[in-house]
Amino acid sequence: MSTISQIASAVQSATSSTGSSTTSTSSTSSSSSSSSSSSGSSSSSSSSLNAISGNFDMFLQLLTTQLQNQDPLNPMDTDQFTQQLVEFASVEQQIDENTNLQTLISLQQTSEDTQAMQFLGATVTVNSSTAALANASNQEATWSVNSASPATAAVTITSSTGQVAYTGTVSLNSGTQTYAWNGVGNNGVTWADGNYTLSITATGASGSAVSVTTQTVGTVSSVNVSTSPPQVTVSGQSYPISSIQSISSSGITNILNQYL
Repeated sequence: MSTISQIASAVQSATSSTGSSTTSTSSTSSSSSSSSSSSGSSSSSSSSLNAISGNFDMFLQLLTTQLQNQDPLNPMDTDQFTQQLVEFASVEQQIDENTNLQTLISLQQTSEDTQAMQFLGATVTVNSSTAALANASNQEATWSVNSASPATAAVTITSSTGQVAYTGTVSLNSGTQTYAWNGVGNNGVTWADGNYTLSITATGASGSAVSVTTQTVGTVSSVNVSTSPPQVTVSGQSYPISSIQSISSSGITNILNQYL
């Protein structure tokens, strides 16, 4: 009797560990860098389930053997027999729940990938102060700037190597507005294509500092669904899909034109 109960207890403990492992797979998927790591987690979970199934078989064999060899004059206690069957059914139910949870996680990841693909070709705004300049296609480096109140701002644009490409001043209205740079530096020379970073220091009419946030406006050129969460490439920079703050109507039109 005690041997079977100990095995049932061990099976339940192993199942709880499997459940924790499955939950951990869900919560840490956001830091996964490729689908191969997700595949490895699935293989580990499958191995755990196979091990528990083996414990199931041992549990059932011991139980049936005990029934077959019980003393007719001192048969097995009904309450203990029922308790062991309940333990057996409980563990089986937990395994089914773990399997269903893995299915839900897989469906959620598929849904995230599908949503990410919808951004391909769209013009979006992302949380970043770096924008791309492409003179060949007449694409200015464009940022979305949000000022807490009307202000006069000192702007500095630096290249990817840290060189100052342009400095100047601009008047900002309260709220969100677009700031674009055509690539011409202070010396009148056009800078090469590449990524440029905008920094802004703003002051109000009273001379007090004004809070300004900077975002990048660009076109999603590619989507990487092998990472979790998926990554989108905007103006040569990769961002998690959660960085997208808005999508323009023209971006939606670009998406539709790809399939019409």
